[in-house]
Amino acid sequence: MNPPWAHAETAPQPLATATALPARFYADPAMAAADRDAIFDRSWQLIAHVCQLQNAGDHVVADLAGLPVIAVRGADGGIRVFHNVCRHRAGPIAQCDGLAAKSLRCRYHGWTYGLDGVLKSAPEMRNVENFEVSDVRLPQLRTRLWQGLLFACTGADPMPFDDLVAGIDARIGGERGLENYGHHQRVGYDVACNWKVYIDNYLEGYHVPHVHPKLNRMLDYRSYVTETAQWHSLQWSPLESSDGLYGNGDALYYWLWPNTTLNILPGRLQTNRVVPKGVDRCRVEFDFYYPQDDSGEARAKREADLEFSDEVQHEDLGICEDVQRGLASGSYVPGRLNPLRENAVHHFQELLRRAYRQAQASA
Repeated sequence: MNPPWAHAETAPQPLATATALPARFYADPAMAAADRDAIFDRSWQLIAHVCQLQNAGDHVVADLAGLPVIAVRGADGGIRVFHNVCRHRAGPIAQCDGLAAKSLRCRYHGWTYGLDGVLKSAPEMRNVENFEVSDVRLPQLRTRLWQGLLFACTGADPMPFDDLVAGIDARIGGERGLENYGHHQRVGYDVACNWKVYIDNYLEGYHVPHVHPKLNRMLDYRSYVTETAQWHSLQWSPLESSDGLYGNGDALYYWLWPNTTLNILPGRLQTNRVVPKGVDRCRVEFDFYYPQDDSGEARAKREADLEFSDEVQHEDLGICEDVQRGLASGSYVPGRLNPLRENAVHHFQELLRRAYRQAQASA
């Protein structure tokens, strides 16, 4: 199958003279399958935080660009990630997160798997010829646990995980270590845009003065710095907010290839997975984690954080949907990038171009 792009469109571009990706990378229906093959099946994706998987049978479901998966804490204490697809007729093993399950039971026909992914029982299959229950296993993914965060890769030959997070531990160690958080809460948004539109938007503060008036008053735009590494980037700025929200400190916004973000503010970790749902749709899942504190003051801060975050996200979602309509309109030709304010956008788009080149070369 021919790729949905021209060879010249994936050639490397230097930052000083770079233009944005052409509209077809966001609007061509063929890009959904191309992105899964070239990017998502070859990279690490965030699943959960260990505070969601504390005890045997605790489990979390996720969507890895179209592949349903389930992470589960086993009776032996290990955490495994399986395909959330029954080996009988593709029913879901679990449809939502859960706690302390004794086994994993398909919601369609009741086939039941152990916490190790091995089939334990299959109703009315006892006398079926050449069928052995224990021969059936859920496919298992490669996993890595880092800073309390569980990542998985669907491909057989993933990129080295240590390369993905190289240098981050030195910046967020000690009290800001991500494994120290708890009090999980999830908020999700369905957005009418390509997943790359949302990532592009996340990766620059250029739009903050124009789209986020309240956030702009909290950040020092003149001191806003964007740094890029091999497989991730960091945007950071001094932060000034009320004591009832975050107080003062640094706001750290990490993006990890291809679709994970870590938004670290004083007293709060927010992770974000951008899940493609088609060429012009994605789901953005925010997970909020806080220090273990049930005081009235801490609860009030959490509520204020959720309210403020929702306001900012609706501002972002609105502009991303507008951009998607512009990309699909037939009007857009790639514009020049701002080397100062959009260097992380350029970094992301160069990684995309390289991924597309490599996928085409191996086809």
